[in-house]
Amino acid sequence: MSLSLYEVTIPTFLLTLGSLKAVLEKAVAHAEARKFDPNVFVSMRLYPDMLPFNRQVQIATDAAKGAAARLSNTEAPKFEDNETTMAELIARIVKTIDYLQSFKPEQFTGDDSRVINVKTPRISFDFKAADFVRHWALPNFFFHVTTAYAMLRHGGVQLGKADFLGNLPILGN
Repeated sequence: MSLSLYEVTIPTFLLTLGSLKAVLEKAVAHAEARKFDPNVFVSMRLYPDMLPFNRQVQIATDAAKGAAARLSNTEAPKFEDNETTMAELIARIVKTIDYLQSFKPEQFTGDDSRVINVKTPRISFDFKAADFVRHWALPNFFFHVTTAYAMLRHGGVQLGKADFLGNLPILGN
């Protein structure tokens, strides 16, 4: 059985963004229970030369919506990258989920070897579509989601692997 690029990306992005949203909500509850401002997490860094928490969430959502747009040959919505509160970051995740839910599998059909171009601040890459998913879109997305999770865990939020994995589509559930 072969999986379409839609099946490999959109359900994965949706599940993981749902988990990320729940993790942020858990961080807010953690802060409120301990009587500190949950927005201190927004600018937190694991190391001085790393991007702060809000950028990790912003890049994760950009990675998901950007991949969907590239694979469907559509234009992704532009987000301002101006979130300064946990509530704004949660809202950004919700907007991204809503956008991803608008896609249909047939929008991703076509030649899996078509060229997908990715421009970064330093370099531009050309990938075959399937390679883009395997070697750029999914790893980049998971890197930033995992880093956000690790930052909150480092900040004392009681999280475990089940929080990261989220509501898995297990048969019988």
